Amino acid sequence: MNMLAVEDISKTFNPGTVNEKIALNKVSLTLEKGEFATIVGSNGAGKTTLFNAIAGTFYVDSGSILLDGEDITFEKPYRRSRKIGHLFQDPLLGTAPHMTIEENLAVAYLRTAKTPRETFSRIRKEDRKYFREKLVELNMGLEDRMDSPVGLLSGGQRQALTLLMATMVTPKLLLLDEHTAALDPATAVKVLELTTRVVREQNITCLMVTHNMNQALEMGNRTIMMDEGRIVFDVRGKDREGLTVSDLMEKFAENAGNSLTDDRILLSTEEGK
Repeated sequence: MNMLAVEDISKTFNPGTVNEKIALNKVSLTLEKGEFATIVGSNGAGKTTLFNAIAGTFYVDSGSILLDGEDITFEKPYRRSRKIGHLFQDPLLGTAPHMTIEENLAVAYLRTAKTPRETFSRIRKEDRKYFREKLVELNMGLEDRMDSPVGLLSGGQRQALTLLMATMVTPKLLLLDEHTAALDPATAVKVLELTTRVVREQNITCLMVTHNMNQALEMGNRTIMMDEGRIVFDVRGKDREGLTVSDLMEKFAENAGNSLTDDRILLSTEEGK
């Protein structure tokens, strides 16, 4: 069974006005359990809109979204968050800055609670030990700062913590929306390595948006390209092996009918040469 099945979903913002924008145009996508797919495309291609549709930020106009066989098309966002981990480009999102590291971890740890009683349970000594062990794995020294407010952490530390929070209770699906784009190159590499390890060890089904064409081919086992709210190219497994960034650019132009013009994508292509 597919872990994720997005079936023919569409979303139009400001319909019937001069600002009408077709953000998703009959998008269909399936992910098998444990599959890790990267998504690339220009600004406005529909990548983040697709993520928000899956996470429940808004309801789609048509189509359906199934997670592990369950129809979540009109499920409330807070219910989806029990099954879907979501990281954003901005390190300030995803955590509560005035709460301590331990308190943030506690909230994440209890996010799958199904009753108010469970949600407001006390964190036990054994739980704190578990938190510390998980922080040690980040290799950022955060295990010795559990009483520090998260707002005092660097962007890289905060994003690593957010990744830990999103996967502490293994989600059915992990959405990574350019989660390293705001970090310096060295820190971004460290967070990406951590991401790869966590996803592999927990066998998490994952979608990752990136503007970096090299990352789009190197990470995971599948690459998806979007343009104007549509999926225009989808390649995985052996068919993806050996593909170069140039090949990817050519496939995009061939299927989309136009060339990629996003400066960030083109810059990443030049840097990868």
